[in-house]
Amino acid sequence: MDKVAVIFPGQGAQVVGMGREMAEAHEPAAAVFEQANDVLGFDLRDLCFNGPPERLSETDLQQPAIFATSVAIWEALRAARPEVAQVAAAGGLSLGEYVALYVAGSISLADGLRAVQQRGRLMQAASQAVPSGMATIIGLDRPAVEEIVAKAREEQVLVVANHLADDLIVISGQTEAVDRACELAEQASARVNPLDVAGAFHSPLMSSAAEGLTPVLDGIEVKTPEIPVVSNVTAGYHDAPSRTRSLLTRQVVRPVEWARSIQRLAADGCRHMLAVGPGSSQRTIIRRVDRSINVSVVDLPGQIEKL
Repeated sequence: MDKVAVIFPGQGAQVVGMGREMAEAHEPAAAVFEQANDVLGFDLRDLCFNGPPERLSETDLQQPAIFATSVAIWEALRAARPEVAQVAAAGGLSLGEYVALYVAGSISLADGLRAVQQRGRLMQAASQAVPSGMATIIGLDRPAVEEIVAKAREEQVLVVANHLADDLIVISGQTEAVDRACELAEQASARVNPLDVAGAFHSPLMSSAAEGLTPVLDGIEVKTPEIPVVSNVTAGYHDAPSRTRSLLTRQVVRPVEWARSIQRLAADGCRHMLAVGPGSSQRTIIRRVDRSINVSVVDLPGQIEKL
């Protein structure tokens, strides 16, 4: 029988309002938002439920909002369908890795909230230092995108930031370099999608954020995960707490090896994946990595009952 892995997208496009529906339908989800308000000292619940969207697009607020909403959906699922929530492994894309570590018992809700709040503030500050951004290139493999990045970089910062699937690559860097790379990609018949983000995440331009995150992570309790959690940086599994802190710090400046992470989980028997939280595009992305993987999305109350 296939094992089940839970995946947390760590994306924010659908955060506004989604948490409200889940909290109204499931008390455990409502309790997560109540605790988040107490831990953070402001009304994150109201921000998640009602917006405004422009505030939730700011990294320093978006990250705790995504974390809390993802945990709330997971806790609703765990309470309503405990047999479904008996997962063999976990993973998360970028910020979603923190949710995966929470599910695995590696970090607490309170420590996770504090960590991602500071992570968001640090990344927001780094983004404001240099005009920068990200873009998705669709239709070219990684070696082709790496070649384009090398040509477009010139004297600026430009890197591959996310390897989502064989032909789905995200680049990150200074604005002019990203624009040059997008033009070259379009000349190579690729589709290009500029991302609505604050800056060049998962690139060397986040070095100051990584440095600032080190003492933040040193200040929270991190335990060895109770189930395997795949790392964005290595596509291997987290183990010792000191290693987890190091990987989370490196994650800010290193590419997210998402395709390899999904392949690792699948190779270890997780042929069914639950994509839990904002960002239901994970079904499409995971199927691009391996069409034989069965993916179930859980981001609305009605989807819990359908599992």
